[in-house]
Amino acid sequence: MTTDVIDQLVGIRPGDALDSLRDQRPNARANAQASFDALLRSGDLSQVAQRERLAVAYWTVALSKSPTASYYRDLLAAEDAGLLAALEAALPDALTEGPYGDYPEGPLTVENVDGPHWRSSAELAAAAGPRLAAALAHTHLLVYRPRDASADALQELLDAGWSTTGIVTLSQLVAFLSFQLRVVAGLTVLKGELA
Repeated sequence: MTTDVIDQLVGIRPGDALDSLRDQRPNARANAQASFDALLRSGDLSQVAQRERLAVAYWTVALSKSPTASYYRDLLAAEDAGLLAALEAALPDALTEGPYGDYPEGPLTVENVDGPHWRSSAELAAAAGPRLAAALAHTHLLVYRPRDASADALQELLDAGWSTTGIVTLSQLVAFLSFQLRVVAGLTVLKGELA
């Protein structure tokens, strides 16, 4: 039986109140785990290598300042400890608050907020390679400046050697992890209230 990653991240054990609560939505529980498996335990690594998936996963949750980062740090450490060290060295300069970005011309433009446009350092680019460095910059954009996602941003990934399918997988990975860390945060609050 596969361990449910959300249960593992929150510390939910069989029979806990939160286990019973999650059992009330079996499809949601199963689909969250199926998404994790499809994105991070995929049998098809032709478009996005496991090293790339784990680096983007760690980077997403670390940029989000989530306690789940330790789980993804451990996964990446087992795959490529040198890359993990380079990511951790780059992280302090990549962290910011957000969200930043510009809305299209209209009533929401009053909410435009200018923010940093992060790029990999030379050291991180050397450890990651140009293809993964572009994916890390794109991940930073999706985490902190989602309003600025554009055809030009996607073109940077294409120029770095990503296929359309690979770009979709990267985007799905970042979106899934953003969902997962919010579920984990909510369940962690509930766990504290039920204790």
